[in-house]
Amino acid sequence: MGSAAASPPPSGKVSQDELKRVAAHRAVEFVEPGMTLGLGTGSTAAHALDRLGDLLRAGALPGVAGVPTSLKTELHAARVGIPLLPLDAASGARIRLSIDGADEVDPDLNLVKGRGGSLLREKMIEGAGERFVVIVDESKLVPRLGCTGAVPVEVIPFGAPHTLGLVRKVFDGLPGFHARLRTVVDGDLGSAPFVTDNGNYIVEMFFEDGIRGDLQDISDRLLRITGVVEHGMFLGMATTVIVANKDGTVTFLHRKSKLI
Repeated sequence: MGSAAASPPPSGKVSQDELKRVAAHRAVEFVEPGMTLGLGTGSTAAHALDRLGDLLRAGALPGVAGVPTSLKTELHAARVGIPLLPLDAASGARIRLSIDGADEVDPDLNLVKGRGGSLLREKMIEGAGERFVVIVDESKLVPRLGCTGAVPVEVIPFGAPHTLGLVRKVFDGLPGFHARLRTVVDGDLGSAPFVTDNGNYIVEMFFEDGIRGDLQDISDRLLRITGVVEHGMFLGMATTVIVANKDGTVTFLHRKSKLI
C-alpha cells in the first residue's frame, strides 16, 4: 500500500461533513467522459453524486452514466441529472469506476461497508467494476475491521433467527462477540426487522476489539451458511482510498497490486 498527501489545509475548523465533501470531490476527478460508473450509497457518496450532477449539467462529462447501489442512490442520482443504467445493461459497457464511502478501512484497504443496509448491491456493482475508489474521512481508518461498530450480514427472512444462531456459531467462544437482528421502530408494533432493498434482513455482528484472524477464512465460513446472502466485509476490492484528514489535507492510499 502506498500513500501520498495532497491539498494544503484550509483556514479555520473543518467539519466532518466538509471532509467528506472534499474526499468525494477528489474522487470525482477520476471520472472521464463516456464512463459508466458504480454509484455508491451513504452520506459521503452523496457528495460525489452532487458533484457529478454539477459537472454533467455543465457539459463537462458527456456520455457518463451510473449504476446505483440502492434505491436511495437511484432517486438521488435521478434528481441531480445522472443518467442511470441497470447492472445487466452496464455489463456490456463495463463499469469503469465505482465511487463509494466505507464504514471502516483497515491498513490493507479491506473495508466494512453496508451499515446502511445496501451491502449486497454495493458488492455486486463495485465488484463488477474495473476500479473502486473509496472516500472516507480519517475517523474511518481502523487497525482491524469491526473496531467501531457493526459488521452487517444480509440474510433471507425465512428462518432468520436460525441463521442468526449459525452466524453466532462461527465466533463461538470469542470474548466480547455478540450478534443480533437489526430492527427498526414500527409504530404501534414496537419494533420490526429492518428490510433491505432486496427484501432481506440484516444480522449485525459486534466485536469487542475488532475481527482477529484470517478474514478470508471468516468470509468463507459465513458465506457457507445456508440463509446468508452476503456480508459487509469488502476484502481486496478497493483500488484507492481517498482520506480527508482533520487538518484539511487529503491522502491517497493505493493498493499496490491495483494502482490507478
